[in-house]
Amino acid sequence: MNFYSVIIGTELLNGRRKDAHFEFLNNELLKRGWEQKGSFVIKDEPPFMEDIYNLIKNDPDSVMFSFGGIGATPDDYTREVAGKVFTNGQMEVNEGAKKAILDKFGNEAYPHRINMATLPINASLLKNIVTNVPGFYLEDRFFFVPGFPSMSRSMIIEALDKLYPQNNKTKHRLTLTAFCSENDLINIMKDIPSDIDMSSLPQINGDKRATVISIASYDKNKTKDYFDIFIQYLSNNNVKYNLNDTELKD
Repeated sequence: MNFYSVIIGTELLNGRRKDAHFEFLNNELLKRGWEQKGSFVIKDEPPFMEDIYNLIKNDPDSVMFSFGGIGATPDDYTREVAGKVFTNGQMEVNEGAKKAILDKFGNEAYPHRINMATLPINASLLKNIVTNVPGFYLEDRFFFVPGFPSMSRSMIIEALDKLYPQNNKTKHRLTLTAFCSENDLINIMKDIPSDIDMSSLPQINGDKRATVISIASYDKNKTKDYFDIFIQYLSNNNVKYNLNDTELKD
């Protein structure tokens, strides 16, 4: 699966608040053996939100967590935009959401809070342990939660525990530090196929240069084979290196 986060909030972009969602979601995914493919921090601007949602929807293996904009104020656009993109504009009063809102607020749910029960058709709900106003999700892979971390975090855990508890494929990774510049390794980097996850991180300390090379894939043997190719290249070119990992690990 390809995991995405969409963090909606003009106040993040203008510096009035700091994001607390990316790191939390990323850590929860990594614990379960997943990784994000992309993360977007965007304005509360419906056409732009629609573009981002469509971009993610067009990935057949996407799983999205969208933060913010599901409230009842005039600048909360997420429910409507989600309906437009994911359910062809079809919305309904979700009876479970309506009950949760009425149980919490009673008559004070009207005239505004009750609007938070109008969701894209066939939405499933995520429990809100703070206000009882639920988040929701569609097709078991598009999740919409509040912008408040105190509410969203338990929803993220609920969603992952229920639907994506653990990646059943293990990624195997080996790393080394080569005492040379990235430029010296470009030729061998070109020989690594696209299905191998390769990264290079340069380190500069005064006039001393080093490069951390990481090789990973879901095929343990291929990981070792291409890592060995790197080691052989370094040896052939008299480049010193240190092994950062002595054996394959998840």
